[in-house]
Amino acid sequence: MRADRLVSLVLLLRRHGRLSAATLARELEVSTRTVLRDIEALSSAGVPVYAERGRHGGFALLPGFQTELTGLNHDEALALLVAGSRRGAQVFGLGSALASAMLKVVDALPEGNRAIAAGAARRLLIDPETDLLARRVVAEEVPDAVVAEIRRAVFAGHKLRINYAARDQTPKWRTVDPIGLVTARGQSYLLATRSGADRTYRLARVLAAEELAEPAQRPDRVDLDRAWQERSTRFRTGGDQVAVLVRVDPARRADLVGTALAVRTEETDADGWLRLEVTFQDARHAEWALWQLTTNAEALAPQWLRTSLHNRAATMATRYDVSP
Repeated sequence: MRADRLVSLVLLLRRHGRLSAATLARELEVSTRTVLRDIEALSSAGVPVYAERGRHGGFALLPGFQTELTGLNHDEALALLVAGSRRGAQVFGLGSALASAMLKVVDALPEGNRAIAAGAARRLLIDPETDLLARRVVAEEVPDAVVAEIRRAVFAGHKLRINYAARDQTPKWRTVDPIGLVTARGQSYLLATRSGADRTYRLARVLAAEELAEPAQRPDRVDLDRAWQERSTRFRTGGDQVAVLVRVDPARRADLVGTALAVRTEETDADGWLRLEVTFQDARHAEWALWQLTTNAEALAPQWLRTSLHNRAATMATRYDVSP
């Protein structure tokens, strides 16, 4: 327990710089007297920790001091940072690096802890390939060479040439300033700018990529989560989106909302069914989503959607006609 606490103390100082004994005690959930004893133990062990007195004083590590897990290379360390999502490591072309890094981490553990960790790992399963209904999770296939080239440009801050196949368009080369990579629901995206305008590219549609030597025009710091939220909002409110008025069985509301881009209004009818105005990406998306709900939902408007669903149902009824 004390060894774990000493490591945590060093990592806290590494991350936050100078911290008071009271702050360290609060973070480690121990008394300030225990913190002082731990500081003394670290100093005796050769860890360059020192104290600064005064109102804004506290404990800090000498500049430049850092601990290393020997043997981890750049890709392995990066893979561990995204290991919270095993699928994220795979999407960004870091699956093999993650496996290699985890072997090194396990090998670095004391013998007793190594066996305990291995046993515990066998009790956990994260992101299986199928759900309880045996529906397979379809992950996008992106060539490792393409992902690696994009990743290098993102991290190095260089411009990037991509041969991109936009939907229903002929593939063509374009030069972009890469900002970051995002994975969401099994799909991966490159956030970039092109001629100063925001652009979002599906990695699965990048046929080839080439990192350029020219520096990218982008800010030094980026809030990737905020950038993704802003682009998601623009996507939901623009393009060829369609608004649909739907009546749906409350038991299937989650299915409807889960496929829609947004819910504009919602109310309850006298019979208990829900009446929602929702938006879909386009006409094909709207028809597909309502068809999945069968008789548990009814599209009230627009009329073209009702007609389309009627024609599809009539065709299906004719095909499965059981009359002699």
